[in-house]
Amino acid sequence: MKSLRKKARIAVIGGTGFEKLFTNFEKVIVGTPYGVPPPLFIGELKSREVVFLPRHGVEHSVPPHKVNYRANIYALYEVCVERIIAVNAVGAINRSLKPGDIVVPHDFADFTKTRPTTFYDEAPVTHIDVSQPYCPEIRKVLIETAEKLGLTVQPKAVLVCTEGPRFETPAEIEMFRRLGFDIVGMTGLPEVVLARELEICYACVCFVSNMAAGMQKRLTPKEVFDISRRVQPKIEQLLIGTVEALPVERKSCPCVNALKNARL
Repeated sequence: MKSLRKKARIAVIGGTGFEKLFTNFEKVIVGTPYGVPPPLFIGELKSREVVFLPRHGVEHSVPPHKVNYRANIYALYEVCVERIIAVNAVGAINRSLKPGDIVVPHDFADFTKTRPTTFYDEAPVTHIDVSQPYCPEIRKVLIETAEKLGLTVQPKAVLVCTEGPRFETPAEIEMFRRLGFDIVGMTGLPEVVLARELEICYACVCFVSNMAAGMQKRLTPKEVFDISRRVQPKIEQLLIGTVEALPVERKSCPCVNALKNARL
């Protein structure tokens, strides 16, 4: 395990196991002003340097409400990451979705409660624009790559993020449905906002692991794990294809200049 000066321009954030996609990866530790995140796995994927960050730790030991999101995103910034592709397990609120489906959200709603949500707690006062919450360039490549691979993908959805670690109640899910939300998870926020605050492109690909509360009799972590294991080969294909297809330079997204005119 090394302490750092390795660089990569593309990152994948997800559960443990994705590091096996890389050839000749190095395991490195990055210190940040916000604490020490899990080790980063930096290696080669389709001739491009890619870093993988296990969101919940190498042993999946950190619950969603205790993930140090600021340390995670800042560590990627420290190794010069310009683009992040995140993988999230979600529950289906929209009845047209079913377990195993792949979804690329276009918008989000934040119902978390206790998480630090910004790098800018002090002057200069900074207001980041999230009119396009997810990087349109990465979203476009994800959707096109999924279609080329013959994967069925839902190209638009509103993701609502809850605090966890408990699952939601049927009443909460009914409220979310009436508000127009499609999928629910515990890890999408504040990752996306923190990335935008550092002018890093960010998009996520979600897989439906269960129907949300009230749409099935009960929910268990085992069910989420079983679906994850079934869907993971498809997600891996999608990640590999997307990394290969992403243009080298960022040209057509708002993320690059997110701080322009954002400060008072």
